[in-house]
Amino acid sequence: MTENTYETHFYLTGCIQNLSAARRSALCNRVDAEDAGIATRTRTLLNEVRTGGDSALRDMAFRFDGVNLANLEVPRAEWERALAQLALPLRSAIDRAIRNLESVQTAFRPVASETSPEPGVLIGRRPDPLGKVGVYAPGGRATYPSSVLMGAVPARVAGVREIILCSPPGPDGLPSQVVLAAAALAGVTRIFALGGAGAIGAMAYGTESIPRVDRIVGPGNAYVAEAKLQVSGVVAIDSPAGPSELLVIADAGTDVDVVVREVMAQAEHDPRAVVIVVAIGESVAEKLIGRIADAIPSQQRSDIIAESLRSRGAVLWAANEDEAVEFANAFAPEHLLLATRTGADLLPRLHNAGTIFVGECSSVSFGDYMTGANHVLPTGGLARSYSGLSVLDFVRWTTYQIIDPAAAGRLGPDVGVFADSEGLFAHAAAARQWTPAGEVE
Repeated sequence: MTENTYETHFYLTGCIQNLSAARRSALCNRVDAEDAGIATRTRTLLNEVRTGGDSALRDMAFRFDGVNLANLEVPRAEWERALAQLALPLRSAIDRAIRNLESVQTAFRPVASETSPEPGVLIGRRPDPLGKVGVYAPGGRATYPSSVLMGAVPARVAGVREIILCSPPGPDGLPSQVVLAAAALAGVTRIFALGGAGAIGAMAYGTESIPRVDRIVGPGNAYVAEAKLQVSGVVAIDSPAGPSELLVIADAGTDVDVVVREVMAQAEHDPRAVVIVVAIGESVAEKLIGRIADAIPSQQRSDIIAESLRSRGAVLWAANEDEAVEFANAFAPEHLLLATRTGADLLPRLHNAGTIFVGECSSVSFGDYMTGANHVLPTGGLARSYSGLSVLDFVRWTTYQIIDPAAAGRLGPDVGVFADSEGLFAHAAAARQWTPAGEVE
């Protein structure tokens, strides 16, 4: 590709085959240099919550949010007031999103199963809902009622008895009014005006006011993400999460305007958002580079978009679909949009993505809000091993075993041999007691 002024709008442009090992590593290993400092500060905040409880949380609300909180918990009357004042079009959209979430998550709800590996031995596995879960809904640059739904509705479908929501307080000492209204509609049990690492610590350790939960879910800033990692030894979390990510695969038949709009939508999340387009062919890449760059100034959040693309955005080109698929699986994006003519054919070959959108009409925005899937997804390449949030995250599996007397007698000799070989002679005796004396080896 010849040099042109458009390339200055992106962190990287070029041919995938020509990427140096260092460049490819920088794209695929998305770890910030500031993480070490964030980890240290987060550890301090969590320790303050663990030792100081509610008093520490009030101090953090004053330090970071500029509010004095007499009560950490939001009275239900405030939820109802927020719901009564919710604009009807937004109320309708939230209700529709909840219906779709309920439908999809109910379809994915796990079921108990039993099997018998040999006569007289029954092994069962049963999904039991968690008792309490904590949902975090971010504040800051924007408020996210959709994140309330993504955490609370699957938990409710799973049968969780108590759903705790934490969201940062505004100047009035309350979370966003639309977050409160969404919580009322989603079936949240209790709400606390808490943000950042302090909120995560409160739900992980418990305080005088905030109950300790069994799992914490929901997106947040770098401190929230780091806090979830640090408390994961005492409470389950959904998955480590960082800035929003999008990888688009496009070809000569792709509507360029569709790709431009998807790029703008994800880049406007955060200056640290990661947006990459992989074009099949250099000419397609050249066209996309120009159109994306031209679109930036007209966007309402143009400053955020420009910084995101300049620091982390890329338009690359591949020689063919095989090369694009290989790169996508290595990159393991949060969102993967197949905007090619053959998207459905590529789908079976793509394994590492938080969620895959097949076809130009399958906008990532639909998944963010309305389809009934979930927008709480693994980032930073962790889609190689983590899945998106779902009803499955709100159950734990109880395994049970039933062995009848005849089977116990048959199992005893072999189990005894195993136990003897490991020097666990009491184990061997416990197994052999069910075998008739004349049959013990």
